[in-house]
Amino acid sequence: MAIFSSLIFEIVKWKSRRGLRDEELPAKEDRKREAKATGVRGETYAYWYLRKKGYVFVARNYIPRGAKGELDLVGYDGETLAFVEVRTRTVRDEPTALPELSVTPDKQSAVVRTAKRFLAERHAVDRPCRFDVLAIDNHPGEAPRVRLHKDAFSPQI
Repeated sequence: MAIFSSLIFEIVKWKSRRGLRDEELPAKEDRKREAKATGVRGETYAYWYLRKKGYVFVARNYIPRGAKGELDLVGYDGETLAFVEVRTRTVRDEPTALPELSVTPDKQSAVVRTAKRFLAERHAVDRPCRFDVLAIDNHPGEAPRVRLHKDAFSPQI
């Protein structure tokens, strides 16, 4: 299975060698759709990146029924269940803030609340858990740069 994940990640990495977004700026009405597409590409890149690192995923884009919130990726890293928040930011000419800084205390609370709902639905409340943040810097024309922050925040928020 590790060979398969490594092979698929190499394909995804090759496809994104010039960035996760088209190089030209889209028209104003298309920017929102393009930002969403970049986010989806970033999550796909993150999924295969983490699979190559040994994560075994049980859910992608989990949205609880009748509640607000979303979990980007949920998977096991060894015996620990990791809830991974993926942040992708396109970097043009001017420097921007790091994407991982956009995981605010309000976002952390929403992720923790959604994770508790996930655990309750799956009857897995006794599992060791942690909250990771995977940040992707997308430079158009270049391969994405990835930073994984394991145990980025705690559920006692």
